[in-house]
Amino acid sequence: MDIVGHPMFSRVVQRTRQARMLSDVVLATSTEPRDEPLVTLAARLDVPCFRGSEGDVLNRFVGAAEAFNADLVVRLTADCPLLDGGVIDRVVRVFQESRGIDYVSNTLERTYPRGLDTEVFTRDALVRAHLEARLPYEREHVTPYIYRHPELYSLRSVTHTSDLSAYRLTVDEPADLAMVRQIYQHFQDRSFTFLDVIHFLTENPEVGAIKPEI
Repeated sequence: MDIVGHPMFSRVVQRTRQARMLSDVVLATSTEPRDEPLVTLAARLDVPCFRGSEGDVLNRFVGAAEAFNADLVVRLTADCPLLDGGVIDRVVRVFQESRGIDYVSNTLERTYPRGLDTEVFTRDALVRAHLEARLPYEREHVTPYIYRHPELYSLRSVTHTSDLSAYRLTVDEPADLAMVRQIYQHFQDRSFTFLDVIHFLTENPEVGAIKPEI
């Protein structure tokens, strides 16, 4: 889907590459033919790609981690074109500064808006989840087995100074896409942070990004 002249995936990559703590950005997509245009776009953006199972995304992530020899994995989702490089860096930095940790995210205790979700975990933790997870939900969503088993994994949460969890900055529905287009139209090609977005939405409540989860 187009967002002010660029496909949404291009926007996701652009925002992700603003993070300074990442060594590479990799697309982990499926082997389904309908994902071929996405793979073609990734190549045009110089984004390496790993293709695996459509339904067993946990298996796909293990394959990608092994293919690119990633000891540490940062999981971001491609329906979030307002990702913030500073937020990504903060979560990665907390992981690196924590001893003996398996998993760090800003989703365990939600204070950041949806759409900034960042999960950092070791490949060892990922592989163990792959070997032990049985539920379809655990395999489709990659990390539930890890954060639902604190007796097996060492977990740490990253929170914002204030609770902004009522804001949704992700794209699930047409209304979300319309909102994101207005945000990009407002900022044009200027650099902006998620706090700049929150300020814009506060000043323009008709854009409608506040949608508390029930």
